This record gives sequence, structure tokens and C-alpha cells, in this order.
Amino acid sequence: MASEKRGGAPRLSVRDQTLETIRRRIISLQLPPGEPLSENELAQELGVSRTPVRESLILLREEGLIQVFPQIGSFVSLVDLGRVSEAQFVREAIECASLRDLAVDDEGIAGLRHILKSQTEADLQKNVEEFFRLDEEFHRELLRLAGHESAWAAVNSAKAHLDRARRLSLLDTRPIATLIQQHTAVVDALEANNFVDADSSLRLHLRGVFEDVQRIQEVTPELFSDGTVPRPSRRSVARLS
Repeated sequence: MASEKRGGAPRLSVRDQTLETIRRRIISLQLPPGEPLSENELAQELGVSRTPVRESLILLREEGLIQVFPQIGSFVSLVDLGRVSEAQFVREAIECASLRDLAVDDEGIAGLRHILKSQTEADLQKNVEEFFRLDEEFHRELLRLAGHESAWAAVNSAKAHLDRARRLSLLDTRPIATLIQQHTAVVDALEANNFVDADSSLRLHLRGVFEDVQRIQEVTPELFSDGTVPRPSRRSVARLS
């Protein structure tokens, strides 16, 4: 369990810190689909014992981010297309429904445009990680302005496989500038109190990941799974270039 720092601020346990670090590396593609995992190597790299690493891998397996093959080992799972589709359904349902409750005012629009400006700066600097963080901030802010920020937890917990697909799209298919244009279309519609256009623009933006995945899958099919996973070997691991 998480302990408490002085002053009441929560502090993650060693297990939780280890879990968060490995999960973040998988979602960010630092540990790409198909990557073999070693408890010993991870424990040494993270400066922890094997116990929190083993416990973390068990939890990540339950989340579908790790697969274990007897007599072979543990591997980062391939991107599950079924989970991508399910997560996209959840995300679109929650985010688009929340637009109906969004209170449009000058302060809210200014905050969204500030995020858009920061996204443009990240694009100019070719900082994909910063853009991804700001992309998350933009969508969470839409929920916050609608009074549904707590729903972000449901969105976030469902989209691990989706996030990996989105990151692959940023690396290989859709220019970041296109995503910023789509974000801008949503904000422009909200500022004009045109919630019909805001809804259609947001849906178009969120569904773009399917086209991206299709293009990526044509080039690197070994990174994806349709639910049937061949037994890997330590010598045949998919890696991103």
C-alpha cells in the first residue's frame, strides 16, 4: 500500500513505483511490442529487488500488456487490435457525451488555446513525448470543463493498447500538425457554441487512430495481434527502428 509523506502527501510503494515505471515504458514504446523481459535485468536497472518486479509483471499481465510463455519467458504483448477498438469505443462515448455539458466561457477557451499553442511549440521542437503529454492534457481539460474530470480515470484505464497504437501513429503516419488542426477545429466550434460541429470534429479526430493502425500494420504486422499470438523466441523479437 502507498505510505504517507509528512504533510499528508501520498507516496507510492516500491511495488507501485516499479509498476508505474514498467507500464510507462511499455506504453511509451521504450519497451516495444514483442520485447523480452527479464526480472533480473529489470530489478538491476530499476534498483529494486526481484519481488516488486515480479508482482508488477503479474499485474501488467492481467492488464494485457505482458504475455508469459512457459519455458520461453515473459514478453511485452503485441498491440491487441480488439483492445484498441474497445478502448476507442469507451473513449469516444465518454468524451463526446461530455461535450453536451461543457460550459463555454472565455477563460475555458483561453485555457484550451494555450494548450494548442504549447502543442505547436512541441511540434516545432520535434518533441513527440511532450506533444503526447499535451494531447492527454487537452482531452482531460475538455472533460474538466464539462464537469466530468473524474471520468478520465475510466478513459485512462481502458486505453493502454490504444495509447501504444497512438504513439506508433505519431512515429510513422500522422503528422502532429494534423492532430493540432483537429484539436483546433474542436475549440473553434466550442467557441462558436456549435456543439454539433464540435462533436463531429472530436469524433473524426478520435477515430483517426484506426486509419493509422491499418497503415502501420501493413508495414509492421509483427507488432500487432488479432487475438492469436504465436509462441516467440528470444532471438525473434520485434523492435522499432
